[in-house]
Amino acid sequence: MNETRHRVLDALADGPVSGPTLADELDISRSAVWKHVEALRDEGFEVRSDDAGYVLDSVPEFGASAVEYGLDAPFSVEYHDSIPSTNARARDLAAEGASDIVVLADEQTGGRGRLDRDWHSPSGGVWLSVLFRPDVPMAHAPVFTLASAVAVTRAAREAGVEASIKWPNDVLVRRGEEERKLVGILTEMEGEADRVSWVVVGIGVNANVDPADLPDEANPTSLSAERGEPVDRRLFTQRLLEEFDSLRQDTEQVVEAWREYATTLGQQVRVETPGGPIEGEAVDIQFPGALVIETESGTEVVSAGDCEHLRPVTE
Repeated sequence: MNETRHRVLDALADGPVSGPTLADELDISRSAVWKHVEALRDEGFEVRSDDAGYVLDSVPEFGASAVEYGLDAPFSVEYHDSIPSTNARARDLAAEGASDIVVLADEQTGGRGRLDRDWHSPSGGVWLSVLFRPDVPMAHAPVFTLASAVAVTRAAREAGVEASIKWPNDVLVRRGEEERKLVGILTEMEGEADRVSWVVVGIGVNANVDPADLPDEANPTSLSAERGEPVDRRLFTQRLLEEFDSLRQDTEQVVEAWREYATTLGQQVRVETPGGPIEGEAVDIQFPGALVIETESGTEVVSAGDCEHLRPVTE
């Protein structure tokens, strides 16, 4: 949404406002005011005209302008009803020099997860990629993966779903000994050793999705299934982005926040790494995201790998 339209919408949100007043406040013509109001109506905002002026009656359920409206974070939003991959689109925008853009979609047709796995993204989810340019060395970039997991976990909990995190960034809902996957996160980046050029954090949330429409092997769940009713995707997306923005600006808080929501620490785990599997007790996490595992032969610090929680051994 362009800046003038943002200002028109902000003015409408404060109550009835006449066309002439808007024109004077924004230093634009009355014709331009009408065009901006019509554009907002085309985007799904219900703007009523009465004797007092224009009145904003309702905001659309989802979309770029809907998410930008009231968003307390410095992101612009590009929305697609359907797109092959929000991460791929964000990479294209990065190549064009863009930053602080969120690519948001109702549906993805070619989403990918970690280890190049398929990520099923049907209509009703929250599929987004955040493109930004942090001033950090490449070695620190994994902290943004942890930050995204914390952000989406907090948003889920605000929505009434007791989500937690399995190292490094799987957001799950636990049912007894069972873990059901709620969110997938994939981080991509480019830069030199001493400086990140750009980071794209892709976040896929099973929001208002029937778990039966998702592949069984992922043992999926969704926000709507856990809540017993649909989630407000607009508000959920805003809270996710606001939390992520706060965390990315103060990375020192990320590791401690991750510990608060992690189920991995204290668990017996097996982590598949490029050098082979490592098995033991996960005892801590180190900045920017390495898992510390106590094994029978000593302490191992693992920077990347596929983590499995092992059930406690019963004698």
